[in-house]
Amino acid sequence: MDRYELIEAMERYRDPVKAVQMKKYMKDQFKFLGLQSVKRRDVSRPFLSSLKNSALDWQLVFFLWEQPYREYQYIACDYLLQKKDDLSIEDVDNIRQLALDKSWWDTIDNLDKLIGTIALKHPELNDSLLDWSKEDNIWLRRIAIDHQRMRKKQTDTVLLEQIIVNNLNQTEFFINKAIGWSLRDYSKTDPKWVRRFIETHRQEMAPLSVREASKYL
Repeated sequence: MDRYELIEAMERYRDPVKAVQMKKYMKDQFKFLGLQSVKRRDVSRPFLSSLKNSALDWQLVFFLWEQPYREYQYIACDYLLQKKDDLSIEDVDNIRQLALDKSWWDTIDNLDKLIGTIALKHPELNDSLLDWSKEDNIWLRRIAIDHQRMRKKQTDTVLLEQIIVNNLNQTEFFINKAIGWSLRDYSKTDPKWVRRFIETHRQEMAPLSVREASKYL
């Protein structure tokens, strides 16, 4: 199955009723074909399977990103996650470009995993992520905040604290939620560290961040 056969297959399963529901759920940000995640993965599986042993193809990623329906950006993310072990620091600029185009939490919460994979192998990326944490663009900041999720004992707590502190005293929902998620995730590994962070910064943290961060404490 090539990319055009993928599009034909996706079109065959178009569901106008679900498309309206999915668009509404995403605050009318994007158009949808109406393929929910299970169906999308079923339809795209032969396409993605055929690419497992080939080199990472950024032209394909951007081709999918340019398609008018949101499901294709999800397939691009699925493809990149499939290829995450092939990613290197040279791929960061392309991921940044994706983060700035058709930006919303659904794709960003996949792209942060890719950046996290690269940064774990290339800690020299940490300085750039500190810069991202101070960007005007909220989605780059969200990636910086959440890129260490699920690292457990490999978490760089100095970096985590610096990035979060750069984003305290915020009113932006997606930033405050990200802070809470990153702290909540790390609380499973080191609850004392998270508890101490909250005690130190509570006055600067949004109630949403505190509530999310404290879920497992």
